[in-house]
Amino acid sequence: MIKNHKGYLFKDREISWLYFNERVLQEAENTATPLMERIKFLAIFSSNLDEFFRVRVAQLRRVQKVNGKKAISDVQNSPDEILEAIQLQVQSLQDRFNKIYQNSILPTLAEKNIFLVNDNQVNDDQKNQVKEYFKSNIINLLFPIIIDDLKHTPHLRDNSIYLAVRLVDSKNILLPKHAIIEVPVGILNRFYQLPSTENGKYIICLEDIIKLNLSRIFQQFDYDIFEPYIIKITRDAEFTLDADDRDYTVTLLDKIQKSLKQRNRGVPTRFVFDSNMPKSMLDFLAKRLELKNVNMVAGGKYHNFKDFMDFPKVGSEEDYYQNLPTLNIRELDKAKNLFEIITKHDVLLHHPYQSFDYLIRLLREAAIDPNVHTIKITLYRVAKHSNVVNALINAIKNGKIVVVLMELQARFDEESNIYWTTQLQEAGAHVHFGKPGQKVHTKFCLIYRKENNQTVKYAHLSTGNYNGMTSKIYSDFAIFTKDERLTNELDMLSDSLFLNIKRGIYKHLLIAPDNMKRKFLEMIDTEILNKKGGKPAYIIAKMNSLVDIDVIKKLYDASRVGVKIQLIVRGVCSLVPKVAGLSENIEVISIIDRYLEHARVYIFCNNGNELLYLSSADWMSRNLNNRVECGFPIYSEEIKSTIKFIINTQLNDNCKARHINEHGENNYQLTDCIDKNRSQIESYNFLKLQEQGE
Repeated sequence: MIKNHKGYLFKDREISWLYFNERVLQEAENTATPLMERIKFLAIFSSNLDEFFRVRVAQLRRVQKVNGKKAISDVQNSPDEILEAIQLQVQSLQDRFNKIYQNSILPTLAEKNIFLVNDNQVNDDQKNQVKEYFKSNIINLLFPIIIDDLKHTPHLRDNSIYLAVRLVDSKNILLPKHAIIEVPVGILNRFYQLPSTENGKYIICLEDIIKLNLSRIFQQFDYDIFEPYIIKITRDAEFTLDADDRDYTVTLLDKIQKSLKQRNRGVPTRFVFDSNMPKSMLDFLAKRLELKNVNMVAGGKYHNFKDFMDFPKVGSEEDYYQNLPTLNIRELDKAKNLFEIITKHDVLLHHPYQSFDYLIRLLREAAIDPNVHTIKITLYRVAKHSNVVNALINAIKNGKIVVVLMELQARFDEESNIYWTTQLQEAGAHVHFGKPGQKVHTKFCLIYRKENNQTVKYAHLSTGNYNGMTSKIYSDFAIFTKDERLTNELDMLSDSLFLNIKRGIYKHLLIAPDNMKRKFLEMIDTEILNKKGGKPAYIIAKMNSLVDIDVIKKLYDASRVGVKIQLIVRGVCSLVPKVAGLSENIEVISIIDRYLEHARVYIFCNNGNELLYLSSADWMSRNLNNRVECGFPIYSEEIKSTIKFIINTQLNDNCKARHINEHGENNYQLTDCIDKNRSQIESYNFLKLQEQGE
C-alpha cells in the first residue's frame, strides 16, 4: 500500500490480483460449491496463476533489471519489494491449494466412491492394465534426457509438465544420474479411467502411469531405484514488435508469427516443484537448468492443474451446477427477420443467459439479404471454431463487402486470430490490423443496408468478444441498434480504423484514446459539483479492473465531498475503499461465481437525468490511453431498467459477493436477511420471467 503526498492510497495491482485469485480459490474451498465445480475452480486458479507469472511477473522481472530497489512510480514500490511480496503470497496460496486438494477434494471424491489413485495406490490388476496401456500408447511418446553431462542447458517448454527422475544403481548409490521426461499431455489425455468395480470408479494421471513404468523406460541401464518428482517452468510470454517498421501493415502478420516461435524460449519466471523433492536434487536442477532470479514455488504431486478442467465426467448430477438452459427471446424468434425488430427498437442481449446465436442469425440474414451491401466488424479474441467468421465468409460468397479489423496482438489468442485472418483473406475479405502499442479492443459490428434508396446502418455493440465459446461462460451485455446517434459515430470510428481518416467529433460514443478518459473524469466532476450544490449525486460502476490513477484520485475526490460510489470490480482494484476522510463513501464488492463477470457498466446520477454506458473498457490506463475502446450510451429506458435491475441485484448479492478492503480479506458480503440473493441465478430468473411477460 502506498500513500502519496496528497494522502491518496493505492494498492499494488499485482498484490491485488493475487487477492482476486484467492477469491477463485475460495470457490474451490467452499463446500457449498458442487464437487466437480470445486475441481474446476482449482483448475481456474492454476491457469490464472500461470498467466500471472507469464505476463505480470515477467514484466516485473524486466523492470527489475532497470529499477532494482528503486520505486517504479510514486504509486508503486520497487520491483524487488513487489516480487518478494508475490513470492510470499503465492507460496501461501499454493499451500492452501494443496490442503484443499488433499484434505477436502480427495476425501469428498472418496466418499462418492471416486478414487484418483497414484502410482503407489493401484492394485495388481490395475497395475497390469496400466502397464499394457503404457506399452500400447505412451512409451513411444517419451524421450528422456539424461542431463548430468550435457554441455548445454536442457530447454523445458513453457507450462509443460515434466518428471525429474533421480536414477540410482543400488550397487553404486554414490553415482546417481538425473533424467527429464516431458509428460505428453495434449497428445494424450491427462486422465486415464480404469475399469469401474463394485467399490467405485478409479482414475489415474498420465504422469503416475509413467512413474509405474520407469524401469521399462530405462531398462538398458542398471538402475533399480527411481525417484520421480513433477516439475514445471513458466516463461515470459511477452514478445516485442518493431514499431518503426514503415511497411507495418504488410509485415505485421509475419512479425507476430516469428515472435510466437520465440515465446516458448522466454526467460523463466517460475519453477514449480514437488515439495517432497530432496533439497540436494532441487539445488542440482536449479543449477543445471540455470534458474536465476526465478520464483521457486513448492507444490504438491500434481502441477498444471489447469488440465483438471477436463477431469472425467464421473460425478452425479448433484456434483455439478444446476443446468440453466439458454433463454430464448420470443420477439426475435418469431420475427421474419431481425432487421424489422431492430428498426422498431433497440434489443438488449445478456450472455450467457441469452444466446450468442442471435448475432450469428443477424450475420446470416445479412449475408443473403439483397439490400445489404457491406459488413464491418472488429475481432479481438476469435474462437477456435468460429461461427462468426464462417458467417462473414458466407457473406463474401453472397457478394457482400466484408471489412474486418483483426487484432493480431490479443495475447495467447494470436495463433487462432492468424488462422482466421488467412481464412478471411483467402475468401476475399478486406482485413486490417491494429497499430503498434495500441490494440483494438472495441467490439462492434456495422451492417450497411439499402432502404428507400438510402443506406442505413444496423449495429451490434458488445462488452465482450465475438467468441461463441467464451460467450457461454462470460457474462456480457450487447445491443442491436439502428439509432443514428450511435451508428453514425460507429461509421466515423470505422473510417478511423480502416482508412485512418478522422472526421467529426464523438458526441455520443466514448472512444479511447480520443475522449473516453476525459469524458469519464468530467462525469465524475459533475457528480462532485452536484453534491456540493445540494443536488443528488451517485456513481455506480462495474468493471474487471480498476487501476487508472487519475480515475482513482477523482473517485477519492468525489467520496470526500459525499458522493455515494458503489463499485463492482471482479479483479484488480488499486483503490482502497472505506478509509476515513478519503474513501468512506466508496463501497467495492467482487463477485466470483459459475460465470465470469465480464461486462463493464458505468452509471452516473447526473442530477436525476441518469447516464448509463456499456463499454469494452475497464478503468485501466492501458484501456483508456493505449487501446481503441468504445463506450456506448443506453438511450432505451426499458433496456436501462433491465440493466439497472441486474446491477442492483449484484450490489445486493449475499452469496457470491465479497467485500474488497485494504487488508485483502475477501470476506463474503453476508446479510441477516433470510432470503438468499445469488445474483447470477437471480439475473437468470429475472430474464426468464421478463421473457414470459410476468
